[in-house]
Amino acid sequence: MGEHHGEKAGIRKNDPKEGKTIRKKERRSEKGEDDPKEWQPGNEEFMYQFFVEDEQIANDLVIIEGSDVNHIRNVLRMKCGEKVRISSTSGRNFFGTIDRIAENVVEVCITEETALDTELPCRICLFQGLPKSDKMELIIQKAVELGAAEVIPVAMKNCVVKLDAKKAAAKTARWQEIAKSAAKQSKRSRIPVVREPVNYREAVALAGELDVVLLPYENERGMAATREVMERIAPGQSVGIFIGPEGGFDPSEIALAKEEGMHLVSLGKRILRTETAGLATLSILMYHIESVSEAEEERDQP
Repeated sequence: MGEHHGEKAGIRKNDPKEGKTIRKKERRSEKGEDDPKEWQPGNEEFMYQFFVEDEQIANDLVIIEGSDVNHIRNVLRMKCGEKVRISSTSGRNFFGTIDRIAENVVEVCITEETALDTELPCRICLFQGLPKSDKMELIIQKAVELGAAEVIPVAMKNCVVKLDAKKAAAKTARWQEIAKSAAKQSKRSRIPVVREPVNYREAVALAGELDVVLLPYENERGMAATREVMERIAPGQSVGIFIGPEGGFDPSEIALAKEEGMHLVSLGKRILRTETAGLATLSILMYHIESVSEAEEERDQP
C-alpha cells in the first residue's frame, strides 16, 4: 500500500487505466449534503465527509470504496487535490486530499489526524414509537444531527404501522442509510446505529442498561421537575428517550415505565407531535450536556 501511494505522479491521475481526474464543474447538492455553494478549499467546516472501516486506512493513505465512490465521481463531481474529512469506525478523524479517482476506488492522502471529536459527551438512545408515513426518516435524520448515538424504533400498542420481519429489515436498511447521510452532513465522528424495530417490553429491557431514561408525557406538568432531572445528567452518562407514536402511550406502557424507574417529564403546556417531541428533548439535552462539558474543559485549563 505504501509503494502504491509513493507513485503519485501526474501520469497516474491522467492514465485512464489507473484513474482519472474529474473535470471541474459546479457541484450539485443532494438531500442530506452540505450546500456546495458555501464550500471553499481549506474551509474545514464545509469539507465533504466520508466514513471508512479501520482496515481501509494504511499509513498515510485512505481507500474509499463502495457507494461513496460513485457519490464522489458522479454526484459531487470532485477532483484530485480537493480536501475531505475522513472518520473511521473506531472514531479517528483525519483531513486529507484526494489523490486518485478510479472507477471503483478513491484514494485519499492523509494530511493530518485531528483530535477534533464532534460526538456528544453522553451516549443518547432515542426509543421512537413507530410513526405513520415517512416520518421516521425525518426523525432519524434530525436525531443524528442533534447527537443521538442510537435510534431504536419501537412497536407500541397505539402504533398504526405494523411491520413484518421482511418489511422491518428493508426499512431498517433504508433508515441506516439516512443516518449515514445525516452523519456526513453534520460532521459526526461516528455513524449512529439504527436498530431493527423491537416491541415495547424489549425496548424497556434495553433501556434498563442505561444510566437515565426520560419519557416525555403530556399528562406530566411542571417544567421545574423537568429541569431538575435534566440538570442531574452529567457528561459520560448514557441516556434514553422514549417517545410515543401518534396515538400516544397506552396507560399500561406508562405504568411499566414508572415501575422501571423512568423519569416522566413535561415538555411544556402544548401537545407535541411524535416527530417533534423527541427532537425537542434531544435539543434540550444537547444544550445542557455540551454546556456542562465546555464549562468543565474551561475549568481544567491552566
